Amino acid sequence: MEDLVSLCKRRGFIFQTNELYGGLQGLYDYGPLGVELKNNLKEAWWSSMVYERDDVEGLDSSILTHPKVLKYSGHEETFTDPLVDCKECKSRWRADHIEDNKCPSCGSSELTEPRPFNLMFKTNVGPIDDGSNYAYLRPETAQQIFTNFKNVIDSTSRSLPFGIAQIGKAFRNEITPRNFIFRVREFEQMELEFFVEPGSDEEWHNKWIESRIDWWVNQGVIKENLEIIDVPQKDLSHYSKKTVDIMYRFPHGVEELEGIANRTDFDIGSHTRHQKEYDIKANVKENNDSVTKLAIQNKITNKWTIPYVIEPSAGVDRGVLAVLNEAYKVEKLDNGKERTVLALKPHLSPIKAAIIPLKRNNEDLVSKALSLKKSLQSLRLGRVLLDNSGNIGKSYRRHDEIGTPMCITIDFQTLEDDSVTIRDRDSMEQIRLNIAEVSSYFQSNLL
Repeated sequence: MEDLVSLCKRRGFIFQTNELYGGLQGLYDYGPLGVELKNNLKEAWWSSMVYERDDVEGLDSSILTHPKVLKYSGHEETFTDPLVDCKECKSRWRADHIEDNKCPSCGSSELTEPRPFNLMFKTNVGPIDDGSNYAYLRPETAQQIFTNFKNVIDSTSRSLPFGIAQIGKAFRNEITPRNFIFRVREFEQMELEFFVEPGSDEEWHNKWIESRIDWWVNQGVIKENLEIIDVPQKDLSHYSKKTVDIMYRFPHGVEELEGIANRTDFDIGSHTRHQKEYDIKANVKENNDSVTKLAIQNKITNKWTIPYVIEPSAGVDRGVLAVLNEAYKVEKLDNGKERTVLALKPHLSPIKAAIIPLKRNNEDLVSKALSLKKSLQSLRLGRVLLDNSGNIGKSYRRHDEIGTPMCITIDFQTLEDDSVTIRDRDSMEQIRLNIAEVSSYFQSNLL
């Protein structure tokens, strides 16, 4: 993990937030390369969920959340962790992270009794802070999907089954943020709420488990590094009939990468008005505050239904850490030296190609390089970089380390016959192509 964290800072992937003031625990900033990698991962998820399907719509909802949403969702009562304090070193820990009743920091057994700690961030809304006008920073992106259920149906004329996808920030006041960007206080989620007819939920749950495993493999995660865990009944969330976790071998151990939950009819049933009109199976809190009917009418039978929900939910930051961990390699070369490589899938690479003039600031070489950069950039396949450093060997090593799939060298032969050298990141093999062929080669090797 240390080597990976070092690379992330050195090459501009991830920084500690507000580092110059000592930082804030559990919060990170994505640098020039990190933001590209993160956006590419989100784009891959969005494409697979929305663009490549005909049964999913997108949403981008507010971060601030009405207290009543979280009251009826159960978060106000259940979104807590058991907190203990060490009487010796004064550190704080989640009770379920304590082993053998000893403080993980100092080893003392002098611990307080566990007490509930609310994970949600509360904030004042409006000019007067009198305690009555408040909202929460959303602890998950799911609830605004449920509260927008009718709006989406009315504006799209959707019928079951269909889904609503969202990528967005969520906030949890974690007691012990840890393991780099794995567990943090501000993070992004990629969540789909897929609404199905009651009785078809188990079939759809299994379909989504298979689909999500395949997607992670397509992002470069080795299948052997994934484990599928059925969450035990005693550990299920209050809304869940069944949850399957996709676990991944992170550098610090095997932990959850994504959860796929069968949320039953709890969510729509919790937020709808006139609950007694429907055959809601889940144990929901009586709701006298909702002003909207959230059922969906079958266009053939005219029957109103509270749908069941299948939820694949993945953390963007955990996903970034997983693909970085998979891609990070230190290779021994034939000459006895080593090189560091980020063997990212090309569609995830922050920089898709580096165009390198052989001689720095040579007007003719730079002009050719700039022209080729504009041509490749116009394909809109990602960022193309003009690298005018002048040291071809160091440039190759730098781009290996940040995951650039190909480097294109503009040399003096280019000025004579319009040919360039293309170097492959993984094999380090080089080929010579005419500039007129580079665009099609570029496209075919990135898709």
